[in-house]
Amino acid sequence: MTGAVVLVGFLSGIISGMGIGGGTVLIPALLFLTDLTQQQAQGINLIYFIPTAIAALFTHRREGNLDGKTAKPLAVFGLLGAAAGAFLAVSVESALLRKAFGGFLFLMGLSELFRKGGDKDAKG
Repeated sequence: MTGAVVLVGFLSGIISGMGIGGGTVLIPALLFLTDLTQQQAQGINLIYFIPTAIAALFTHRREGNLDGKTAKPLAVFGLLGAAAGAFLAVSVESALLRKAFGGFLFLMGLSELFRKGGDKDAKG
């Protein structure tokens, strides 16, 4: 199991660095490979997110991919939303939270499958 967890951590780190969201890989993998609850897996994801986000932040900043005018209000309201979401997550039954997370991932996958057009900012 340890080797699988290391591999999952590495792959989700790559995905996080790309800005896609490593939790989409990390949380389901933790749930399948361990006996953690949904809340525990999400908590680990949040701890895992801090160093990967810092590493990605420095790289994207160096490349000029940050817009402070947009990022500042997103960060402030994101912190408020994160606090509200954390309180909600710890008060919801694990099975319901798991289903809600799965539904969210499913909807995000559908939106990606049926998105029209390409990335307007792609550097090709």
